[in-house]
Amino acid sequence: MESPAKTCQPGCECRGALKFAVCQGAGLAQLPVRAPASTELLDLSHNLISVVPRRGFAGTRKLRVLLLQSNNISRVEDGGFAQLEFLQKLDLSWNRVAALAEGFSLGLASLRELQLSHNRLTSLDARSFLHLDGLQRLNLSDNGLRTVQARSFASMSGLRQLHLQRNRLTSLRSGAFTMLRSLEVLDLSGNRLQEMELATLLSVRTYGTHVLLRGNPWNCDCELQRVFRKLRSVQRLFLDDYLNLTCSEPAVLRAHRLTEVDSQLCIAETVTGFAGSVAVLAASLAADARFGTGGFSGLTSRCCSHNKREAKRRKALISLRNSSMDTSPRV
Repeated sequence: MESPAKTCQPGCECRGALKFAVCQGAGLAQLPVRAPASTELLDLSHNLISVVPRRGFAGTRKLRVLLLQSNNISRVEDGGFAQLEFLQKLDLSWNRVAALAEGFSLGLASLRELQLSHNRLTSLDARSFLHLDGLQRLNLSDNGLRTVQARSFASMSGLRQLHLQRNRLTSLRSGAFTMLRSLEVLDLSGNRLQEMELATLLSVRTYGTHVLLRGNPWNCDCELQRVFRKLRSVQRLFLDDYLNLTCSEPAVLRAHRLTEVDSQLCIAETVTGFAGSVAVLAASLAADARFGTGGFSGLTSRCCSHNKREAKRRKALISLRNSSMDTSPRV
């Protein structure tokens, strides 16, 4: 039987008894890498690998952990991991992957954790994840994703954590998370979301899902207020950072917390229209700045008193109009 030393790639440290091979920072530029067939942990991080070829790991079929972070990987060929039926963790973070091939997940039925953060992904194809039924943690943070299509994660019914923070997401399709029946954490913070469809998060059916949303440029119109009001009443969802959500639009509310305006903005809209309510808020803010009356502390009372006066005025006009239209003879 050949000793582990003879089957170990130069620059690597292989421990047959411990079933690991460490080639971190060994200057490796291509695969495959020589390692004992019994290896279960292979660390290839901080190298110069640019392509994961088909059958690149045919000699290490017993791998359970494969670390490929901080390389120059821009392409993973179809079936690049097809021989790794026992693999549980795959780390491809800090690379240059711009797209995932349809056969990316072939052979990865045992995978539990997939790290794809800090790459160059701009879109997702559900077919790339087709064989990841056992996946529990997926990290797609710090890419260039612009949208999440419906059923992008349809094959991952057992997913517990989905990290999408710090991408360029501007919209989320209503069915994007429909099949995630075990989701515990959904991180959407630090994106470019301005609005949210109610159905998007209602489609998450797991009880106790924690949703992170801060760091997005929210447009604090009345529709957004209604959506969040309803979402907060859904007992199975926890909006952990709701108190820290800030407005980006309209301009008069920029940098103010959503919780500071949600009680008055939409009340005003029912009477004066959205544009009118914003004008009321703008005038109130200007007055606060001029007289130092405490920002939003004075805003609520002025906004609401304005609404009450306007409502009384309209009620009086309606009453007057009705009386003028009543032409029946009086007895």
